[in-house]
Amino acid sequence: MNIIKKTSGEILYWITEGISFVLDFFIKIVDLTVSIVSGLARGLIALLGAGGCLFLVMMGPIGIALLLNPVTLLIILFFIIFPILGKQFVSFLKYIKYMVTEFLYDRADSLRKGKKSTFNTFNEYGRKYKKMEEERIRKEHQQRQYEQQKQWEERFRQWNDYQNSQRSGGYWGNGQSGGYGGQTYVNPTTEFKSKYEESCNLLGVDYRADKYQIKLAYRKKAKEYHPDINRAPDATRKFQQINDAYEFLNDDNIERYKGLIS
Repeated sequence: MNIIKKTSGEILYWITEGISFVLDFFIKIVDLTVSIVSGLARGLIALLGAGGCLFLVMMGPIGIALLLNPVTLLIILFFIIFPILGKQFVSFLKYIKYMVTEFLYDRADSLRKGKKSTFNTFNEYGRKYKKMEEERIRKEHQQRQYEQQKQWEERFRQWNDYQNSQRSGGYWGNGQSGGYGGQTYVNPTTEFKSKYEESCNLLGVDYRADKYQIKLAYRKKAKEYHPDINRAPDATRKFQQINDAYEFLNDDNIERYKGLIS
């Protein structure tokens, strides 16, 4: 009986390896296709932004007919929608791959080695994958927030050092830029205030809002635009912008902004 179980486990293990290989290959193909189409879409948008539509209009009836041709409109629509849906499809394929292969690997190990399976159903592995993805995204957000914060702190430090050097030299430097130690520095205050206020506008909070008001507004907006709830084509992009805004409106930046406007 043990030999039959071990043999069945080995067969199941190698079947799972084959499924994993096929799914990985398919995911790479789809991901590459999405990347290529996304690149072409960016080029098309750049072309239209550089006057491509105006050029067609200037061609007269022929150009307008070409622009309004259903085939042309379908091509434009394809380049707009496919990258969005393609990325979601890649994420879905990765979810399916993890859910199926982890379930089968566990079953194979239970037969080969007598190990107890982690979960009993596909859905439980699916929930585990979602939690792993949420944790990965959370860590990426934290790392990005940390790096952005360091950049702002460094810019303000350099500007303050430059200002101090001008004061000690008998000149009160209050311009927007200047040289110090062979470097040229720009006052980051205006850019910082603009980014802070844009982030507040995105979350729909007052510029003087405290961290609790910002957190409440973020939760409301994040729930509204979460891709699992909101099926609008731009929901993922909007959700990312909301996360970026919330990351920027951290405690240190709240205090810095209040100090700049006081």
